[in-house]
Amino acid sequence: MKLFFSTILFIISFFQLQAQQKYTISGYVKDIANGEDLIGASVWESKTKVGTTTNSYGYFAIEVPATTDTLILRASYSGFLDYSKKIVLDKNLQINIMMSVDKGQEQIEGIEVIDEDKFKDAVEKTQMSVDKLEYREIKTIPVIFGETDLIKVLQLKPGVKSGSEASAGLYVRGGGPDQNLVLLDEATVYNASHLFGFFSIFNSDAIKNVELYKGDFPAQYGGRLSSVLDIKMKEGNKNKFSGAGGIGLIASRLTLEGPIQKGKSSFIVSGRRTYFDLITRQINKANEGKKDYNPIPDYYFYDLNVKANYEISPKDRLFVSGYFGRDVFQFAGTGGNFNFDFDWGNTTATARWNHVFNPKLFLNTTLIYSDYQYKIRNRFSSFIFNIGSAVKDYSFKTDFDYLHSEKHHIRFGSQLTHHKFDVARIRFASDDNRVNFNSGNGFEGTEMGVYANDDIKIDEQWRLNVGLRGSGFLGRNKFYTGLEPRTAVRYKLNERTSLKTSFSQMYQYVHLLSNSGATLPTDIWYPSNDVVRPQRSRQVAAGISHLLKENTFLFTAEAYYKTMKNQIDFKDGAQLFANDNLDAEFVFGKGWSYGVELYIEKKAGKLTGWVGYTLSWTKRQFADSSNGNGPINFGKAFYPRYDRRHDISLVLMYQLNDKWTFAFNWVLGNNSWVTLQQGRFGVQGVNGSDFTLGNDFGLRNNYQMPSYHRADFNIIRKFKPRWGESDLTFSVYNVYSRRNAFIIYYEPVTEGADINFTTNYRARQLALFPIIPTLTYNFRF
Repeated sequence: MKLFFSTILFIISFFQLQAQQKYTISGYVKDIANGEDLIGASVWESKTKVGTTTNSYGYFAIEVPATTDTLILRASYSGFLDYSKKIVLDKNLQINIMMSVDKGQEQIEGIEVIDEDKFKDAVEKTQMSVDKLEYREIKTIPVIFGETDLIKVLQLKPGVKSGSEASAGLYVRGGGPDQNLVLLDEATVYNASHLFGFFSIFNSDAIKNVELYKGDFPAQYGGRLSSVLDIKMKEGNKNKFSGAGGIGLIASRLTLEGPIQKGKSSFIVSGRRTYFDLITRQINKANEGKKDYNPIPDYYFYDLNVKANYEISPKDRLFVSGYFGRDVFQFAGTGGNFNFDFDWGNTTATARWNHVFNPKLFLNTTLIYSDYQYKIRNRFSSFIFNIGSAVKDYSFKTDFDYLHSEKHHIRFGSQLTHHKFDVARIRFASDDNRVNFNSGNGFEGTEMGVYANDDIKIDEQWRLNVGLRGSGFLGRNKFYTGLEPRTAVRYKLNERTSLKTSFSQMYQYVHLLSNSGATLPTDIWYPSNDVVRPQRSRQVAAGISHLLKENTFLFTAEAYYKTMKNQIDFKDGAQLFANDNLDAEFVFGKGWSYGVELYIEKKAGKLTGWVGYTLSWTKRQFADSSNGNGPINFGKAFYPRYDRRHDISLVLMYQLNDKWTFAFNWVLGNNSWVTLQQGRFGVQGVNGSDFTLGNDFGLRNNYQMPSYHRADFNIIRKFKPRWGESDLTFSVYNVYSRRNAFIIYYEPVTEGADINFTTNYRARQLALFPIIPTLTYNFRF
């Protein structure tokens, strides 16, 4: 009997020990065709339903209770066949999950892809207020001139607005253009547009992953108030040499990639260039020598993306990437007496080292260089006039990813950035040096941040994400600090519905100075100092995520309220040219924004797409006169240029078969606010001097331009030659040629034959783009 009870106690103790013991399954999720890491892939074990998503490097780790039963490890990723493998878990398991592209995305005979699990993530996760783009969407959705542009696709999402017609700017939930943190392989991009804002700098052939956070910011991000646009470049094909490219109306592009050492390392090189200048130079050459001919200025832009990676060992990987892009505008007057050169652009370089300490602890260490500058060089006869500005960053950051247990996924890290600013450097001089004038300032500042974040699974219904970021900035003998709490809560009503809420506080220590309504290359980045305080925002949001019709539709609704402090603008009549004391030209104020965003998306079947609607209000108020400058708009709140009450977007993509694909989008919304004169008044001296007219503009942004709407469509015809794949894309921008107002101006109205006598002024509108058809040829080999 004693032996019996001893045996029973031993068995109970053994199973208790087994019940407490857990093993970790870890590894990478990759595309089997090219070895690319898959970011955000879902990985889970079917029996225990323990799961996670891969991080920015495709790494995952889940902790599963020990069992003698056979388990099933599963994975899913949008556009790929589901992965399933039986495993016996008697120790920690390291496994690389290799996934295959589902040809059903391209062939009607193939298996239809239903992104059920991806939509389920929208219900399961605490994360809200985030938009993710797929490569297929970027390549399919029609845009102006046929140039695929991820920024213009993001503008079709709720809560995101463009600055103006065809602009590549981003205005997110009432924030300004400088309040977006744009990252390319973790390097900050300070100006993300070409051609004065009409195109973004991102070549879609080189891009792997795009995420836009409009709120509920993860704690690892900081330095901006309104959004984070995190873009990851492709790593290059580890298995074979391949390429892709395209020839369009205004630009051509070419991408080459392949293995350096098969299966262990790879490279990618991607370039793009416009050819406006090649055409204008030939026109100028043909008309050379004609007296009445005015030469056409040269303009072109180009991008170059490069990246290489090497797997040093199963636990160590190294990545090196870079971007270099420039816009160049040149004009040479007849006779060589006048020359004008204007160029601007970004340079970034990133070196990253991944290390796996153990299955639960992942490290990424990064060195970053970022540079943005513009230069204007003029020569008139024997005089030169140059002006330019620049901002350079040198950064070091380290990020840890730690799976404490099934209920706690912890991320923590730190970042240090040294900024160097050249502000409005001006030089005016003569060849003989008798005239030599210099102006401008140089500033430096150091920005730092530490963070920790814990994703907590309380039970099947409740999930909590708690984060805290501590930030600081040292500039011009002034040190600022800020605490930035980040919190999100999810309550799951059932398998298809969850309620979410979040709170985020953000600090911004560098600022964009602009006296125009649009972002221009000549805008200046300026650091916080003893006069200019850091901007600060607080945003609270609440929403619902719901799956419809067998999880093929996702419906989300979010409401948000955001406050912004220490907003910066120029005083009325500010003196900006050759001013070494810009601090004296600022006015400080506050802003607030609130609204509702509705969104429904379909990803299954031949017809996919989404419908989005935004109802929002944004206001600014500059009543602070503590620095001696008067308030703006008499201290009254006003709508900024980019405030729009209603925005509707409809995006449809229809795959007829493996050869034909159609895409259509339609947008409708309120247009920009502008300041128009309300009247004129006459002024004449008491001694009978000349009579002059003055303009009465009234309050700032006193008029909203007529509503904006436009429709575009694409027709894509695919071919399969022996050497690879190709397609012809016929796109039409502004199908019904809507003349949307770009600016409004006044023209004089004269009476009778006396054209010098003005009796009235008539408001007129200028529209930029009528209907624009484009044909683009794309290829892959």
